[in-house]
Amino acid sequence: MTREQLTELGGRLDGVRVVARTPTSARTRARGRRATAAWLALSILSALAFLVCFVAWPSDYVLPGREGYTLYALYTPVIGITAGVAVLALGIALIVHVKHSYPDEVAVQELDGGPSEPVDRATAAARFAEAGDDTGFGREPLLRRAVIGAAGLLGISGLVVAAGGLVRDPWKGGDRAALWTTGWAPLSGETVYLRLITGVLGEIVRVRPEDMAPGSMLTVVPFRESDRGNPELLLAAERSTDSPVMLIRFRPGTAVVPRAGQEDFHYGDHYAYSKLCTHLGCPASLYDTQNNRALCPCHQSAFAMDEGARPVFGPAARSLPQLPIDIDDEGYLVATGDFVEPVGPSFWELGSRG
Repeated sequence: MTREQLTELGGRLDGVRVVARTPTSARTRARGRRATAAWLALSILSALAFLVCFVAWPSDYVLPGREGYTLYALYTPVIGITAGVAVLALGIALIVHVKHSYPDEVAVQELDGGPSEPVDRATAAARFAEAGDDTGFGREPLLRRAVIGAAGLLGISGLVVAAGGLVRDPWKGGDRAALWTTGWAPLSGETVYLRLITGVLGEIVRVRPEDMAPGSMLTVVPFRESDRGNPELLLAAERSTDSPVMLIRFRPGTAVVPRAGQEDFHYGDHYAYSKLCTHLGCPASLYDTQNNRALCPCHQSAFAMDEGARPVFGPAARSLPQLPIDIDDEGYLVATGDFVEPVGPSFWELGSRG
């Protein structure tokens, strides 16, 4: 049987009756081709912009004449918008093409249950092939190539995103940027203070033990005197993905059980723990002062902060790393060293440890 005969047979077998069928005019097809080409061009340009931004965006770029203003904060919105526009424009292009090329058809179908027969599958394939001819996609090499190009760029973008974290050098920039160190690592003998995030860039608020009420928690980041007056360094500390720390002051009388080997990591009833959940790195900083529990809102991992921040619920399999702290001669809280274990999501060889 020919394809046309299979299409007609498929309609009869499915109980479909075509009431009216009006082919689209040449003018409508031409208008549809122009609109489709425009949407495909937008998809291609957006996909290219996404690839360029993802691979080559300079995180330390500063606008001329605006010292301290970095474009790093625009990175995530830009790659999100470009990727979204690329996908959206491709979808709109396909919809516009079909709308302006496929004949207007009114059909009535009687639905019937039961599995599809082999002949139904053959006739369905014939109808799809006929639809391809009706839309003229096979006869439009420019549109076909544009669709392939747009879809191909989106596929390449996905591969680049998946591989991006694997090809970047984690040790680039010196020891401070290494996988095994964070912003709390001592540099050139400088004291690393616990600095409160205030929301005002450039404001330095160091923390004293008496600044916290019993049963409270603060989020702090590292600060060195050499960072003072340098908005770029201050912003880098705040946006660092491995430096946020929960500073907790337990209520008087709380029986805190320190982890073995870390008995001297605290100062009085002040303890500092990484804010990053050891499951997938979400901020585990929903602190319950009554039960001394820190909850990660992403996957509900809970940590007993008065028991060395060990996981007591959820998928996290490793305790939150503890930052060793003390006070300096002026009474400010300082870090006496870096974390002694990796922060954030568990490494594969540490996933089963408590």
